[in-house]
Amino acid sequence: MARLAGKHALITGGTSGIGLETARQFIAEGAQVAVTGRSTQGLIAAKRELGNALLTFSSEAGDVDAQQVLADDLRTAWGTLDILYVNAGDVTHRPLADWDEATFDAQLSTNLKGPFFLIQALLPLFADPASIILCGSVSAHIGLPQSSSYAAGKAGLLSLARTLSGELKDRGIRVNGLSPGPTETPALGKLGLEDAAEAALRNEIRALVPIGRMGTPRELAKAAVFLASDESTFVVGTELLVDGGVGNL
Repeated sequence: MARLAGKHALITGGTSGIGLETARQFIAEGAQVAVTGRSTQGLIAAKRELGNALLTFSSEAGDVDAQQVLADDLRTAWGTLDILYVNAGDVTHRPLADWDEATFDAQLSTNLKGPFFLIQALLPLFADPASIILCGSVSAHIGLPQSSSYAAGKAGLLSLARTLSGELKDRGIRVNGLSPGPTETPALGKLGLEDAAEAALRNEIRALVPIGRMGTPRELAKAAVFLASDESTFVVGTELLVDGGVGNL
């Protein structure tokens, strides 16, 4: 199939996990794809894995000025944009008592402020029609301990799916949220836990999921393909939960 043939897609945080798999699926569906990441090695590895046709940009998702630089780079490379998948995120979880202002600001900049200004910077590039996909989280719907700052940022991002759809619909731009539940990604391995502690955490996470397992990046990527494609042209300002039932059962 080629559901995204002729389309240009940007995926932020596209060098691993859900973002990388989404880039793979977008390419398989015929799209030209660009990804962002902070790690030079990660960007090199993504291009090695997905091919030289993949565009890569080093960009910090929480830096407002960097969003305009990214938009300028895309204007030079393509001149137009059909799909934006805001996937980059800071997944820091910690008890309320352990937060400080600097860490709070850094997380909200990555998860909410940066994406807001990226969309603003990209406005002149968006085609008509275009699809914006905002990566939310089921955490915005449940009272998961230690997720306070993370869940608040994701709730704000999901709100943008509604408000920006209302504002941009006359330009043919759809904005929707795509909210994962617990998903098997490299993020868990970056928490610095001992093997036994990480295994215990994975078991705790699986216990949250009604269907008894974590999701896979491919399952999220396939949902992103749907929201990016013309199959979802009547899906506007809403949220697709891909969470194994966590948010509803």
